Amino acid sequence: MNLKWAVAGRSEAKLKQLVSECQTLKPDRTLPEIEVCNVNDEELATLARKTFCLITTLGPYSRYGEHAFKACAEAGTHYIDCTGEVPFTMTMIQKYENAAKASGAWMFPQSGLESAPSDLLTLTLATIIRSELASPTSDVVVDLHRLDSTPSGGTFASFLTMFETFPARVLLEALKPYTLSPKPNNHPGPKKSFLGSVTGVHRIPGLGLLSTSPTGAMNAALVCRSWGLMQQEDGLPKDLYGPNFTYQEFMKAPNALVGLMLHYTLMTTAPLLLLPPARALIRKLTFKPGDGPDKEKSKKDIIEFRAVAKPDASTDTNKQAFGRLAYTGSMYYLTALILAQGAATILQDDSVKLTGGIYTPACLGQGFIDRIVGAGVNLETEIREI
Repeated sequence: MNLKWAVAGRSEAKLKQLVSECQTLKPDRTLPEIEVCNVNDEELATLARKTFCLITTLGPYSRYGEHAFKACAEAGTHYIDCTGEVPFTMTMIQKYENAAKASGAWMFPQSGLESAPSDLLTLTLATIIRSELASPTSDVVVDLHRLDSTPSGGTFASFLTMFETFPARVLLEALKPYTLSPKPNNHPGPKKSFLGSVTGVHRIPGLGLLSTSPTGAMNAALVCRSWGLMQQEDGLPKDLYGPNFTYQEFMKAPNALVGLMLHYTLMTTAPLLLLPPARALIRKLTFKPGDGPDKEKSKKDIIEFRAVAKPDASTDTNKQAFGRLAYTGSMYYLTALILAQGAATILQDDSVKLTGGIYTPACLGQGFIDRIVGAGVNLETEIREI
């Protein structure tokens, strides 16, 4: 399919090189136009008025992202990005949600590796529970089961810039589960054992031994926003996520000792990142922005999420939904795949009935899921007995 599209950036020479590479890869496709644009309010406002949907990967978003977000929210231009910086997302909601609602812009932050897989896997489990168990969904647990990949310098830069840009109180507030939700959830959530609270290690039926995930709080914030939006927004299903919905995300622990070490490493590292010397040391030890792992090696990257979800039923049941989302290949290709298919859903899927606002990947619905599966993401679900 040929689309009228463009690539935008600050360097015309680099953009021309990119277009040349596109021509080599897909000579039968319509080539993109080139838009030279600097990162400021005026030029991005002009760019936003020229397009129907804008995909932005310019990070760190905490430093550079607001110009594009503001431009699209005010112009009524649909928007999708791949930030994992929850404080940025929270700030954009606070500053520009009313503008997006007024202009009609559909805004989709955190629609890359963070946090689309977790959000879409949760939606898929809620859908199968509704269709096969005739119930909304209550407790969801997602497990980052496998990740064989090396972060790039840009990933490290985004993470460190977030700690430089926002004060500790904003970071802590943003990572509370329902901070991004337009509606509070007063359900107390699943109880954790004393041992699990102390060690950070949990045994979850259907998933096994799990520990604290470095991206769990980021993804939880967005998934909980999906819950809130689906409780109140027109055009979104009201019968999938129940009033007792909870979300937790962990990562696979090969054994209890490793799980304990993972948990306490994360718990001690996060406060240290508030200190400038610690951030400077990490910058010296990691890739610089623009650098990263070898492209050929990245083709062998693997990511796998597993998840279980329980029905929000009035009677006890011994059944739960199990899901698995996996991909083999570069994590940067996967992010591009998700962004492109999200934009295609916005452009072409007439079943998406949204008004202006700031949404989540799950709000694009089943059509978005079908597109990423068709593009190479493996997704499996089934109902299992506990």
